[in-house]
Amino acid sequence: MDSDQRHRGHHDTDEHQGHVPPSAGHGGHGHAHHGHAGHARNDVHAGHEGHDKHAGHSVAMFRDKFWLSFALTIPTLVWGHMLPRAFGYTPPMVPGAHWIPPVLGTVVFFYGGWPFVQGAVRELRDRLPGMMTLIALAIGVAFVFSAAVTLGYPGMPLWEELATLVTIMLLGHWIEMRSITQAQGALAELAKLLPNTAVRIRRAAVDEIHGNALGEQLEEVPLTSLVDGDLVLVRPGASLPADGEVREGHSSVNESMITGESRPVEKDVGDRVIAGTVNGAGSLRVSVTGTGERTTLAGIMRLVETAQNSRSRAQVLADRAAFWLTIAALVAGAVTLVGWIVAGAELAYAIERLVTVLVIACPHALGLAVPLVVSISTTMGARNGLLVRDRRGLEEARLLNAVVFDKTGTLTLGEHRVVGLGTAGGLDDGEALRLAASVEQDAEHPLARAVVASAAERGLVVPRASGFEAIPGYGVRAGVDGRLLAVGGPNLLGRDGVTLPPALEAFTAEAATRGQGVIYLVEGTQALAAFAVADAVRPESADAVRQLHAQGIEVVMLTGDARPVAEAVARELGIDTVHAQVLPEEKVARIKELQRQGKRVAMVGDGVNDAPALLTADTSLAIGAGTDVAVEAGDVVLVRSDPRDVPRVIALSRASYRKMVQNLWWAAGYNIVAIPLAAGVLAPIGIVLSPAMGAVLMSLSTVIVAVNAQLLRRTDLA
Repeated sequence: MDSDQRHRGHHDTDEHQGHVPPSAGHGGHGHAHHGHAGHARNDVHAGHEGHDKHAGHSVAMFRDKFWLSFALTIPTLVWGHMLPRAFGYTPPMVPGAHWIPPVLGTVVFFYGGWPFVQGAVRELRDRLPGMMTLIALAIGVAFVFSAAVTLGYPGMPLWEELATLVTIMLLGHWIEMRSITQAQGALAELAKLLPNTAVRIRRAAVDEIHGNALGEQLEEVPLTSLVDGDLVLVRPGASLPADGEVREGHSSVNESMITGESRPVEKDVGDRVIAGTVNGAGSLRVSVTGTGERTTLAGIMRLVETAQNSRSRAQVLADRAAFWLTIAALVAGAVTLVGWIVAGAELAYAIERLVTVLVIACPHALGLAVPLVVSISTTMGARNGLLVRDRRGLEEARLLNAVVFDKTGTLTLGEHRVVGLGTAGGLDDGEALRLAASVEQDAEHPLARAVVASAAERGLVVPRASGFEAIPGYGVRAGVDGRLLAVGGPNLLGRDGVTLPPALEAFTAEAATRGQGVIYLVEGTQALAAFAVADAVRPESADAVRQLHAQGIEVVMLTGDARPVAEAVARELGIDTVHAQVLPEEKVARIKELQRQGKRVAMVGDGVNDAPALLTADTSLAIGAGTDVAVEAGDVVLVRSDPRDVPRVIALSRASYRKMVQNLWWAAGYNIVAIPLAAGVLAPIGIVLSPAMGAVLMSLSTVIVAVNAQLLRRTDLA
C-alpha cells in the first residue's frame, strides 16, 4: 500500500472524512543507517593511511627548531668558506674560529635535523621510503662527509651547506604544518563553540504547609555534569550547552556554524536547539536531550575528522607517485655520485651533487598537494552545511551527469500546506485563509494543521474561534467574528446541501488533475472558498533544478506518489524525467538503468526507503533534516535540507579536483626539471646548483603548492 492509500485509510475515519486527500507519501523521515559501498573503500589502504610523515610533530616544534637553527647557521656561514669566497672578505679573528662551522653544524644536524632522521626511521620501518628518507639521507651524507674531512680526510667540508639545508627544510615544514593546521582548524573552531559551564535549574518542591511554590534555584555546573532531562537556562548572547528542546521562552538562535544558515532561527516552545549555537536577545529554558558525544556538534566533528582522514583516488595516486619518486631519486643520486667520480671529479664535488639531488627530489610538494586540498575543501563544506563523510563520493561528484531526487522531504517539505486557493462570495484570498485557519485552529487533523501553518507563514493574524465543534466524518465548525463557519471536504458539502459555484468547481477539477486534496470553507449552504492542500514544494527546489541544468546535469525524480502528484511537482520545478509510483526496491533498478546508459548518477534522499538507492548511486547525498547529522546514508550530508546544496556539492567537487590536478602537475613537473639540474647536467656550461639552493627550490615548490591550495577558499559555491 503506498503512502497515498495509507493516508486515505486513516483520513476516512476522522472529522474530515470526504476530503479528497493530497498525497501524503512522506516515505519516512527516519534516516537510513547503512554503509555505502564506497565507505568500505577506505579500508583498502588503511595500512598506508597509518603512515604519517608528521606523526608527533607540531607547528610550534618546527617554528622553534627553525629559529634556533637559523641563529646557529649565521655564524656557520660567517666563519665558513662559502661566503668569504663569494664576497671576498676575511672572517673576524676569534680563538678557535676554525671550529665554529663544525661545532655549530653538528648542533644544527642533531637538533634541527633529528625530526627528519626519526621520520626516515619510521618510513623505512613501514617499508614506505619517502620524503623523510631523502632528507635524512641528504643531511646524513653531508654530516658524515664533513665530519670525516674535519678529522683529516682530504676534501672540502659541507658544514655551511648542511646547516643551511637543515634550516631551510625546517622553514618549509613549518610553513607546511601551518597550512595543514589552518585547513583543519574547523575542528578547533567547532570545539570552541561549546561553553565551559551551564546554568542548571533546580525546581524546588511546593511548600505543603502554606501551598507556596519555592521557585527556582540556579546553579552553574560543568557540562560534564549535565544529563538528559536537566533543565538549563540559556541567557541572551550565551551558547547552548547541550542539544535540547525549548520548554519556556522565545528567542532567535544563530545556527550558522552548524548549518551554514546565516539568518537567526526563531525558537519557541517545543523547538529543538543545538549545542554550540548562540542564543539571541531572549532567554530560553531548555530540556537537555543530548550531551557530550551524543550532541549534533559532536556528530559534525566526527564527520569532519573522518572526511579529512579519508583518502581520495587522487591521494592514492599522489602517494604512489611520491613512493616511486623516492626510488627514482635514490637511483638518480647513486648514478650522479658514481658518474661524477668516474668522470674524474673530486669526491667532495660528487657528494655535493648527490646531496643536491636527494634534497631537490624530496616529494614534499607531491605529498602536500592533495592532503591540503582535502582539508580545505572539507572545511569549506562544513562551513556551508555540507558534511563530507566519504572523500571518494565527493570526488565522484565532479563527474555526475544525472541527479536523482526523492520527492517527499527532499524537493518538498514533507509537510502539508495550502498550495492553491479559490474564492467566491467576494472574499479575497487572505481573508478566506484567515477565517479557515481560525476555524481549524483547535483541530488536530494534519489538513487542519496545514491550513493553520499556511496562514502563519503568510503573516495573517488569526482570531480566536468560539464554540469549536468537530463533526466526525465531515469536518469542523466554529464561530468566527460573529459568523458560524465550517471547514470540510466533499462529504460536508453533501451533508449541508452546499452547491459549489462554477469558479470553485473549476478550481476543484484542476486540483484533482494534480492529485491535490481540496477542503472548503462553508457558511450555511454557501461555499466561500476552496483550498488545495498538498505536500508543499520547498521554495529552494526550483532554483536547485535550474542550477543543476546550468551545470549540464539531467534532473530525475523518483517517488512512490501517484503520477498526477509527481508530474505536477515536476512541471512546477522543470524536472526532466519523472518515475512515479515506484516502490523502494524498484528505485535501485531505476538507478542501475541510468548507470547502464553510461551516466554517473547521484541520489538525493532522506528516508529509510531511499537507502538501497543511496547505496547503489555513484554519489549519495543524504538530506540531513536540519540537525540530524548522525545520518550515515550518504557520502555527503546536506545539513540544511536545502536542495540547492546539491549543485554546491558538485561545484566544490569540481573546484577541489582542479586544485589537486594543478598541484600534482606542478609537483611532478618541478621534479622532472629539477633532478637533472641538481645532478649537474648543465655543469659544462657553468650552471651548478648548491645543496642550499636545491633546498630553497624544493621549499619554494612546497610553498607554491600550499598557496595554490589555499586559493580554493575563494571558490564561490553559490
